[in-house]
Amino acid sequence: MKKLEETIGHSFKDCDLITTALTHSSYANEARDKKCKDNERLEFLGDSVLGVITTTYLYGKYPNTPEGELTKMRAGLVCEGALCECARKIKLGDYLRLGKGEEAGGGRCRDSILADAFEAVIGALFLDAGLEVAKKFVHEYVLSNEKRVISDYKTTLQEIVQKNHGEILSYRLLGADGPDHDKKFKVEVLLNSNVIGRGEGHSKKEAEQMAAKEALELMGL
Repeated sequence: MKKLEETIGHSFKDCDLITTALTHSSYANEARDKKCKDNERLEFLGDSVLGVITTTYLYGKYPNTPEGELTKMRAGLVCEGALCECARKIKLGDYLRLGKGEEAGGGRCRDSILADAFEAVIGALFLDAGLEVAKKFVHEYVLSNEKRVISDYKTTLQEIVQKNHGEILSYRLLGADGPDHDKKFKVEVLLNSNVIGRGEGHSKKEAEQMAAKEALELMGL
């Protein structure tokens, strides 16, 4: 635990808070100590604290950006994919307390468990030291990803589609025009067999991002 405290730059006055933040429900359910708590309540709190910090940051930094765009930007910063990446930066999976089944099933590397634990840590920081300490942590690990995350339309689209089980998202290269040093790639993105967006770019990756962006815009996002 000391190593984790050094990583996140905070020594907890109430050690039970950080222990609880790292305790998955599977561990609490198996614990002989019936007073053992899981991190779900701290995750709930951390989610709200993260939302306030992120929203305040975006509101101040982009004074002329409309509400819809700010909402999309916030979603990109606090989505599961972004948060589990933050959790991996501080090797949060190494410190999790998991039940035997969850441990055997690879829970220590599971995106949803890592993202939830990361939010629980934010909640623990808030309770232990207040908003400013939680804010410093969020700025260092979440908001520092701003440029990359906000422009990652493919991840945002993928997470939206994944909410509907059975839906398949795919990208198809339509062609490439121009000389080798200035080639333009054309890509379309399909939901199942239906085209939901098209894009162009100087690389296949860029074209896919632009196709995903068009798809999100057509969805009203």
